[in-house]
Amino acid sequence: MPTSRVRKSANVFIRAPSADDERAFVTLARRSIALHERWVSAPATARQFAAYLRQANGRAASYRGYVVVRNADLALAGVFNLSEIVHGVFCSAYLGYYGFADTARQGYMSEGIRLVLDTAFRDLKLHRVEANVQPANERSLDFLRRCGFTREGYSRRYLKIGGRWRDHERFAMLAEDWRELRRR
Repeated sequence: MPTSRVRKSANVFIRAPSADDERAFVTLARRSIALHERWVSAPATARQFAAYLRQANGRAASYRGYVVVRNADLALAGVFNLSEIVHGVFCSAYLGYYGFADTARQGYMSEGIRLVLDTAFRDLKLHRVEANVQPANERSLDFLRRCGFTREGYSRRYLKIGGRWRDHERFAMLAEDWRELRRR
């Protein structure tokens, strides 16, 4: 079951999504289609949001969903998801994310990812968080680089998005890398 713990920074906090988020979330996802339609399909209907909510707040230990919320007015700024969480000798997860157009380029997602990585490495006790990004998604690639992720490789025809197999660049953050970045 997802942690209900809330992590805060100067301008945002993260928490699990809730049914109360539906109207704002769906509205923001629809307004943001042009921003990320080539890269990700955010839940843009009530039915899609309900499915996302079941997954994000379900009992599966392999998935955690977080919304990034602006402190000033409680507006949703974006989403981070940790999926395929595996413990044991692997201690790893995949990171997915998208911001909403209304709050884009204001630094909220950069603050949010720090909170998510703190959660991943401290609370979930992971060793590795991996993110995969299509090569043409320059904003997302820049985002990962700015946040300290290391490019590890290139995965041909990695994910099927929009009905087509897409190549991806693979990035990762390790717990020891994160501890070093946090010390600076």
